[in-house]
Amino acid sequence: MIVQRRAVTAVLAAAVLMVTAGCTTDDGEQPDTPGSSTPSSTSGTSGTKKPEGSSSSPAAEETPPAKGSVEVVRTVAEDLDTPWGLAPLPEGGLLVSSRDKGTITRVDEETGEKTELGEVPGVAAAGEGGLLGLAVSPEYASDHMIYAYFTSASDNRIVRMLYDPEKPEGEQLGAPDTILRGIPKGTNHNGGRIAFGPDQMLYAGTGERYEGPLAQDKDSLGGKILRMTPDGQPAPGNPFDDSLVYSYGHRNVQGLAWDAKQRLWASEFGQDTWDELNQIEPGGNYGWPEAEGKGEGDKSGFVDPVEVWPVADASPSGIAIAEGSVWMAGLRGKRLWRIPLQGTKASADPQAFLEGEYGRLRTVVSAGGDKLWLVTSETDGRGSPEKGDDKILELKVT
Repeated sequence: MIVQRRAVTAVLAAAVLMVTAGCTTDDGEQPDTPGSSTPSSTSGTSGTKKPEGSSSSPAAEETPPAKGSVEVVRTVAEDLDTPWGLAPLPEGGLLVSSRDKGTITRVDEETGEKTELGEVPGVAAAGEGGLLGLAVSPEYASDHMIYAYFTSASDNRIVRMLYDPEKPEGEQLGAPDTILRGIPKGTNHNGGRIAFGPDQMLYAGTGERYEGPLAQDKDSLGGKILRMTPDGQPAPGNPFDDSLVYSYGHRNVQGLAWDAKQRLWASEFGQDTWDELNQIEPGGNYGWPEAEGKGEGDKSGFVDPVEVWPVADASPSGIAIAEGSVWMAGLRGKRLWRIPLQGTKASADPQAFLEGEYGRLRTVVSAGGDKLWLVTSETDGRGSPEKGDDKILELKVT
């Protein structure tokens, strides 16, 4: 595994705000690999260290109601081709990636007008791979950088590109600067979600390409949540010395989001039995391939998921946090799940919305307050696209 590290171009702040981090294939079909592993003991998080200031103890927080609601306010945009990542721009507008075309498009969230920024060079779309997650630089006001995670001919990698809206349509992306390469690629289980955290570090969810042992190998970038500087260096305070690895033992991380207390949450495909919502602890071992679902934490040192779902009900993709709840998009499940939180636990049973109404759901992003952006995924080869698919929807939630 080769990790390309580029020199840090800006001096990091002396005090970095640290956060407590805290599958099936997309359609839930059993992969061409042996069945679920029998849970067995393995080493947990011994020998790890947590960033300074991290704590898994819940502070006094307001608990949301046990039952919530979802209202589809409007369709923001439609006729999107294999949309995957969604990133709101500070000045307005939504950037959306096309997994299969390898393009990034700006959508005017008021009018639905679409403007293609350009095609990201080097994308090799196949299976679940292609142009995946997007993120906007925390210094966007001064650097105008857009980050993208994509599958190339040889690996999965993260690049950043200068965005210049003053250039002609289709020519608004600068040449990609690769900040990280060497993430294992496969037909499926490529991970792909990226997001900047409250600490202004870049987080990436990766998959293990159907090679379970990669998830337990801390020298591999597969089956992990990675945490890095905007230049792709291991972030200060990471739990393993000189390593990008923030947590491990994951099968295929698809969603990343932070709550009001800056705790990291992640969604993950299970194999035959349980999909998961995890609250991420720095250095935590989430068990794959030795464990799937709950019940192994106490006896094996793994971190148990907060909630689990049968794979037919979820196949979770993106997540967002709004109104005190995690909102989790389901692909095979074709529904949006609400998980109300109390600290690092669920305060009530998960509640499903929009079941079957819009088909497969790929990405959900906070739009501020009680609003969410929700992206459908019917054109990814596993859905049944209808007129107008795929869409971006605006939701009001409680």
